[in-house]
Amino acid sequence: MESNQTEISSLGEFGLIERLTKDFPLKNESSHVGVGDDAAVLGFGDSEALVTTDLLLEGIHFDLRYVPLKHLGYKAAVVNFSDIYAMNGQPRQITVSLGVSSRFTVEHIEELYAGIRLACETYGVDLVGGDTSASVTGLVISITCIGQAAKDEIVYRNGAKPTDLICVSGDLGAAYMGLQLLERENRVAAESAPGFQPDFSGKEYILERQLKPEARKDIVKLLADNGIRPTSMMDVSDGLSSELLHICKSSGVGCRVYEDRIPIDYQTAVMAEELNMNLVMAAMNGGEDYELLFTVPLADNEKIEKLKGVTMIGYVTSPDLGAAMVTRDGAEIPVRAQGWNAFPGQSENVQTVGGK
Repeated sequence: MESNQTEISSLGEFGLIERLTKDFPLKNESSHVGVGDDAAVLGFGDSEALVTTDLLLEGIHFDLRYVPLKHLGYKAAVVNFSDIYAMNGQPRQITVSLGVSSRFTVEHIEELYAGIRLACETYGVDLVGGDTSASVTGLVISITCIGQAAKDEIVYRNGAKPTDLICVSGDLGAAYMGLQLLERENRVAAESAPGFQPDFSGKEYILERQLKPEARKDIVKLLADNGIRPTSMMDVSDGLSSELLHICKSSGVGCRVYEDRIPIDYQTAVMAEELNMNLVMAAMNGGEDYELLFTVPLADNEKIEKLKGVTMIGYVTSPDLGAAMVTRDGAEIPVRAQGWNAFPGQSENVQTVGGK
């Protein structure tokens, strides 16, 4: 064990919880009672409560050989916030539950919580509860996020209509390329002499997109400020292809998206070329971008064109036309769900290429 480290057993469950959560003051009026009782007490008045949860398993969703604990804590919280923003809501509270193996010290878990705390401070979210347990399979993280939205402002997946425009925020494929970079450097490090230092110069953006993603709170505000209410919306966690198919299935529609309209960052393109990977397929299927995919009425076309950070990539069709991507030469390729699958091997169309 590292020097000056504290055995978790020396604090006990409640002592550990108190130590980890003492720096989380409540900021929202709806947080009536937080950590310290049998349950959190939340009040929302006439608005709707939105609840989402994510389970992250070491060896499945993250690799601590190249993922710092503080970054992991930040990301684990932010991906839950992203689900709430994708409903056009505002995240308000989270609960955090951990399964911890004996190789972790109190200081390790404090580092994880430092990332969670930074995420809460950045997005104005309260930590209101959770649980801890021993684990024999490494680190397990389960975060539940409670959000809030006015009843008539919530955006679901099932509202897309034919002729609606399909839009996406930011750029795609960067997080997946960041993952490929980390895995490549990890392999090189394993084969190199002690003291090997990876060179990430010129690739900082894709690295940050993988290790420290951000939820698009700014895009939700931008749409509201410009009087645009999406007809459907999702965050891009499992890959653009998968999310497009989710919206099409939920809304009972088809779609056409254009290859040359998919927004891709320069660093993403350079990394794909280095690895001899198909850039568009990486952008369509990589996952973990946490950008917002949404549809808007055709009448909002001029408004959308003026928005910085939003790209119109296609349009919604009738269901009989199916879902397809139009290539640069005008050919149509069916959209397939080739993004992240939590249970690989259960579908012949799914390839595991990213994490949720």
